[in-house]
Amino acid sequence: MHRRGFLGTLAGTAALACTMDPQTAAAAARLPEPPPAGPRPPNRIGVSTYSFWQFRRDELRDVGRCIDLAADMGFDAVEILLRQLTDESQAALQRIKTRAFRLGLDLCGFSTHQSFLSPNPDERKKNIALTKHQIELAYALGIPTMRVNTGRWGTSKDFDELMKNRGIEPPLPGFQDEDGFPWVIDSLTECLPTAERCGVVLGLENHWGLGRTAAGVLRIVRAINSPWLRVTLDTGNFLEEPYEQLEMLAGDAVLVQAKTYQGGGLWYSLDLDYPRIGRMLRRHGYRGYVSLEYEGKDDPLTAIPQSLALLRQTFAGPEGLWPGPD
Repeated sequence: MHRRGFLGTLAGTAALACTMDPQTAAAAARLPEPPPAGPRPPNRIGVSTYSFWQFRRDELRDVGRCIDLAADMGFDAVEILLRQLTDESQAALQRIKTRAFRLGLDLCGFSTHQSFLSPNPDERKKNIALTKHQIELAYALGIPTMRVNTGRWGTSKDFDELMKNRGIEPPLPGFQDEDGFPWVIDSLTECLPTAERCGVVLGLENHWGLGRTAAGVLRIVRAINSPWLRVTLDTGNFLEEPYEQLEMLAGDAVLVQAKTYQGGGLWYSLDLDYPRIGRMLRRHGYRGYVSLEYEGKDDPLTAIPQSLALLRQTFAGPEGLWPGPD
């Protein structure tokens, strides 16, 4: 108990004692002090099903198999990539939820795609309806947070070209990024009643488009100002000044996605200082899940356990404690 709360409890006890008979008051005075707070528990570590599949390993696409592998490797939780599901029926979703439960795994996140970055109102409405449907899927799975994106302009030929240009994409002719912020803000706002009804917190990720920078993410989150829209913080999506930008978002994070790149990255590699990131998250009081997003070229079946060991060391430290202060 914090000192202020404990002193308040003592004051309340003293006031109550004034109305008691002497014997009862004496017994109340002998109540033991509350035990001291124990060490802060480590963050629980999950793994995204994307880490296994990577959009290219068909033998590792099945979400059920990813859940089994995560349990065998010693993870605490699984984050599901929606595009990896081949069946969205209620029966299929409940089989996934039950499978994870029986293996002692939480379902800690639901990673989805949508795009509100379009001047076409009908296109935005279509993506609003899509996002509401995705929230309902997260609810059916019992997942408490869902990753959302601003979307992209779509002027890059493909994702490879976007990555070659370090995530920078020109707007559509006749428009600029400034035009897109009201579209994204209004669209996400329309999704919030569904999120609240389902108890699913949306996490806007730093994930290209208007979310390429921390300033862009915060502009949207601050404008909407709702507990049902926070931040999904991806450690590997800031290609300039990563630590400064991660720091800007850390206080609003509801899920942290931790990138690793054994064998070299599929598109790029970042030499991330995870002890530094761990200390930063501690300063901001982050107690949620850390979900591994392995994006390297090495075999996931060997690289993912290596990444788990790194994250356990970073976010737990010796004897279950956090890393020390800066």
